[in-house]
Amino acid sequence: MKRTNYLFAKLLWVFLLILGNSNLNAQSKPTQIETVSGKPIVVSSLDQHIEKAMDSLGIPGLSIAMINHSEIVYHKAFGVANMETQEPVTKNTIFEAASLSKPLFAYFMMKMVEEDLIDLDAPILPYLKQAMPEEAMAQVLDAKAMENYKLITPRLVLSHGTGIPNWPKGPIHFEFEPGTGFSYSGEAYQHLAAAFGTKLGIGWGGALDSLFLEKVAKPLGMKSSSYTWNDRIEENKATGHQKGKVNLEDHKYKKVGPGYSLHSEALDYAHFLVELMAPQHLSKLSIDEMLREQNHFKLDNELFLETGQTGWGLGFAQKPTPNGLMHLHTGNNHDFQAYAMFVPDRKYGFVMFANSDNLYPFLQELEKLIEKQF
Repeated sequence: MKRTNYLFAKLLWVFLLILGNSNLNAQSKPTQIETVSGKPIVVSSLDQHIEKAMDSLGIPGLSIAMINHSEIVYHKAFGVANMETQEPVTKNTIFEAASLSKPLFAYFMMKMVEEDLIDLDAPILPYLKQAMPEEAMAQVLDAKAMENYKLITPRLVLSHGTGIPNWPKGPIHFEFEPGTGFSYSGEAYQHLAAAFGTKLGIGWGGALDSLFLEKVAKPLGMKSSSYTWNDRIEENKATGHQKGKVNLEDHKYKKVGPGYSLHSEALDYAHFLVELMAPQHLSKLSIDEMLREQNHFKLDNELFLETGQTGWGLGFAQKPTPNGLMHLHTGNNHDFQAYAMFVPDRKYGFVMFANSDNLYPFLQELEKLIEKQF
């Protein structure tokens, strides 16, 4: 009898433990979250709004996350990874991050600055000369351009102050003397990756990506993010869509493209945004330097006139808002689009990835419920 009572008591204890854990798990998923201004939003209403907007705009798939008080409070996957096969998007589905590659690469560079592997204000030209034969360099830079190129530093690259156009065809002609203006340039980011990889003697392929994974992705808990192709991407990547049609052309990058080649998803990228608001793996001094305005827009700048953005830090654009300074970046690889923003004063962040070319009309629809995000 005592043995029976003992077994019964033990089974009851196990049952209550499981029940308690179940309740805890249920409570860990909030039924409402906050917008950037602090306005409460019911999660079920947000889900319904997202699904309705996706249906109306014909968006195939979406990965989205939101941050309240420096904690990820919302992460959902919607839709399909491929409109033809109807394979669903899951929380493991990976998207092209497009230009959201740039802010994360800027963080990577700041990590390398802290480890004394790169100097924000040292010219990158000496290392590029090691990577490129003199004859090839002469085809890209004439004598006048070479004089400008001598002034380019990582700081100017990360804040788009080099004067190098965005993906120029043929020889490089500077739009202004480095350090005197703003010119968005993925090309300049590529030069920085080449210079840094050459400086370390590892190039800018898989070895550079491995260094990124070791120093950035792994510490931040970014399990699905990489600048070069790997088996995880192969197994989980969504298919791109353009003009409502599947695009079967895939981008299996073997080299680090710091301006475009990142593959990721919303939860991973949200971990990065949390780090920028509540740093654990980079010093506050370095984060402050990243978020400090490095390149102030002139009054005739198109981004200032069209969107109200006032400048650029090291990686992110900046825009004053009633809730505080917003740091933001868009991404557009045409058949994949992405967007991320955060407001440190509110400890708020927002990020989304889509496998289509119509994410920004969707954002406008979403803003009707969750307030301005751009």
